[in-house]
Amino acid sequence: MRSNKRYTNTTFTKRVDHEAGRHHTARAPREPAVCESCGAVYASRRWTAADADRGTREPEHWRPARLTTCPACKQKQSGNPGGYVHVEGAFVIAHRDEIERLLRNEAERASEDNPLGRIMDWKEDGDAKLTLATTTEHLAQRLGHALEKAYGGTVHYDFSHENKLARVKWCRN
Repeated sequence: MRSNKRYTNTTFTKRVDHEAGRHHTARAPREPAVCESCGAVYASRRWTAADADRGTREPEHWRPARLTTCPACKQKQSGNPGGYVHVEGAFVIAHRDEIERLLRNEAERASEDNPLGRIMDWKEDGDAKLTLATTTEHLAQRLGHALEKAYGGTVHYDFSHENKLARVKWCRN
């Protein structure tokens, strides 16, 4: 039985992974593993920060950790960001130190939840502009929200095709 409906649910459904997983590794790395550049630890199928509290007991089948590179460090080396944060306006000139401190502190707090979410690059475009590149689109959104909550202003969130890249623009004059 055919429907005369012009649009169906599949018309509006997002296909988030259009590359069929090419950006993911073929299989999970062997456990335990330690990132040689940042010190993040991969255990129990999860990356955790280098200084995270893991408890005092050793696993039942303990073996030494092997050195590897975490996905965030690989992304930083390849130079493919997951998000951009653009900060601009006359307010930035007067409060630059406070804004930078807020962004760094918020990124540090976010790394407690997801140690693979980091600021990759920090560019200063003159006195009234800052541009940050982040490893995840979620961190870019979080930084934009923190700026808006702390200082007001206007924030715009733009997403690329199929949500692979976020652009957050915060402005206050």
